[in-house]
Amino acid sequence: MVRWLSARLGPTVTSRYIARNLLRLLTSCYIGPARQQFAPNTDENGPLNGGNIYQKRPVLGDQVSKPVLACLMCVAHLYGEPVLTYQYLPYISYLVAPSSGSGASRLNSRKEAGLLAAMTLTQKIIVCLSDTTLMDILPKISQEVLLPVLGFLTSPAIGFPSGAQARVVLCIKTISLIALICLRIGQEMVQQHLSDTVGTFFGAFSLLQELPDQGLMLESPSRGENPSLETSPSDRGLLPLDPAVLAELQTVFNPEMAYTTYIPFSCLLGDVIQTIVPNHVLIERLAGLYLESMNPKSLHLASQEPAVNAVCADADTRGLDPFSGHPEDSRSGTFGSVLVGNRIQVPVEPQHDGAGSLGFCTRVGGFAPSSASEENALKQDLPRSAHMLCGNWLAYWQYEIGVSQHDSRFHFHQIKLQSFSGHLGAIKCVAPLGTEDFFLSGSKDKTVRLWPLYNCGDGTSEVEPRLTYTQHKKSVFFVGQLEAAQQVVSCDGTVHIWDQFTGKLVRTFDALDSKVPITAMTTMPPPHSSISVASADSVLRFFDHRKPGIQHEFRLASGASAGLIRCLAVSPSGRSVVAGFSSGFVVLLDTRTGLILRGWPAHEGDILQIKAAEGNMLISSSSDHSLIVWKELEQKPLHQYKSASDPVHAFDLYGSEVVTGTVANKIGVYSMLEPLALPVSTTKLSSENFRGTLTSLAVLPTKCHLLLGSDNGVIRLLA
Repeated sequence: MVRWLSARLGPTVTSRYIARNLLRLLTSCYIGPARQQFAPNTDENGPLNGGNIYQKRPVLGDQVSKPVLACLMCVAHLYGEPVLTYQYLPYISYLVAPSSGSGASRLNSRKEAGLLAAMTLTQKIIVCLSDTTLMDILPKISQEVLLPVLGFLTSPAIGFPSGAQARVVLCIKTISLIALICLRIGQEMVQQHLSDTVGTFFGAFSLLQELPDQGLMLESPSRGENPSLETSPSDRGLLPLDPAVLAELQTVFNPEMAYTTYIPFSCLLGDVIQTIVPNHVLIERLAGLYLESMNPKSLHLASQEPAVNAVCADADTRGLDPFSGHPEDSRSGTFGSVLVGNRIQVPVEPQHDGAGSLGFCTRVGGFAPSSASEENALKQDLPRSAHMLCGNWLAYWQYEIGVSQHDSRFHFHQIKLQSFSGHLGAIKCVAPLGTEDFFLSGSKDKTVRLWPLYNCGDGTSEVEPRLTYTQHKKSVFFVGQLEAAQQVVSCDGTVHIWDQFTGKLVRTFDALDSKVPITAMTTMPPPHSSISVASADSVLRFFDHRKPGIQHEFRLASGASAGLIRCLAVSPSGRSVVAGFSSGFVVLLDTRTGLILRGWPAHEGDILQIKAAEGNMLISSSSDHSLIVWKELEQKPLHQYKSASDPVHAFDLYGSEVVTGTVANKIGVYSMLEPLALPVSTTKLSSENFRGTLTSLAVLPTKCHLLLGSDNGVIRLLA
């Protein structure tokens, strides 16, 4: 359902209301000690699985988060890399940012889960980024993601609510992420961009060696600073180190972790690692201790060689690189064997028999995953989607994701998003469907067209209609949807009801007298299936498309003084219908009883358009340049606006605001709640974004877009 909605709602609504909540939900997948336990059947060889650091050591939280991650990546596949770099990564930076409070010695459970979620999502993002994008944002990833996480991970002043287990899981996820980036960018780029990150991680091993010698004393950290060690307790205010935190660090940064992480990095970076990791002698000694404890018979106790040299030399004597596969496989990926720019190209190969239970090679120093599953790939190119964000769509989307969800005002920026060309005459009416993924348009060319509203291109593309209905014989002045029946209603003096999927005509309704034509019509809201039509004799008739004949008939005015009924509107509840006359007269009818509730002279000129809103509100515009907001049964208007230059001939509603359009191509926004004499905002459409004269207007309330029809037959989508 979420994937279907993501494609249907478009990039801005998806990012604001779906992706944001999915990101919050991802953190919830890792809350609590139970979610941070390793999944069954994955830790037979210990928590680090025999030295393989680029690995998916799944915890129970990873299993819970799979659907959430799948939906997040689906959004990225739909709308492209900007979703990853402009929405996901800033949220990750927010998750891992140090707390602003001073003196906090423990994380809360949500912050702890947020760190785990951030590492999981970042790993997904890195795999999907192109080489160019990865190199562009690598400094940001290092400074705003990796280093803050390492600050929490290696800090002797911060305890984890779930204890050592949470710190172990975070350590494995973090070093796995660093390893993935190293594999993507290559040795030289690691030295240039990740020296601080790698050095900070391995510096934690020295930290544990120094703490006992300094009496377990720690400098009290100031706001925004990482804790630092002091040799003299008398210099500044020092705090005694929490033994529980020290135990957590000793559980994580033990000889096994030193061996599992340092050996692969040393094989990847070569002698450069001695520059990046100043305490490499200590790390090598710890790695040697672990290797000796695991396999004492294979090592000569008298050997003075460092552990890393022994491992790499052993690999060389067998003619194998520590990262290679079987000796007979000449296609196995080795570091530096296949280079594409600054990225290591790992050949696709079948899974070998010696692969571990997680699909990773379990040999010593195993850095590269097997290619048996896409989940273990180093890089997966995002598919080229027709809805990928670029140009004006990207600029508008970037603005929208920064807007507060609580901002209820309509903001018009005059950004052209799409054009819909195909009509040969002026556009008389536009009507978006309830789902806002399609809209209908009626024109002087006697056709009705159904258009898709999915984002496409960079804002300059022209969209073809999905369906064209050609059975009208005159200019079409009304088009709408019967939502209950999923059918389209259009009128050129004769009402046509047709199937919106096939274009097949279902039924027509003609005026009873050819001398008294239909002048206005509207459809009833669901669950009603009725259609109301007004004729030149001031009679309002209701009929149901499922039944023959007229259901109801009401005369709204007598005599010629009222004029013709120009427009009709139905209240959102369907309980009343309001009719606007060419004389400026307005009549309100109760659809439940058939009684006229009220009739009054609302304007001094022809009523151009009228609409009904929630709260028994009516809005009408007239050729006398006025726009008036009424309460149904109140004599005086709530608000009255006067246009100085041109009358408002087209308007639509957005919440408590009225979005208006004039023949001078001006878009105004008026408030129905505030008694302002002037509109909240007024924008003159530029000729670059809109050509011709504005003839019709419709608001997409969920997407905050405007559909503008012109006299040249082109409809434009603007934001």
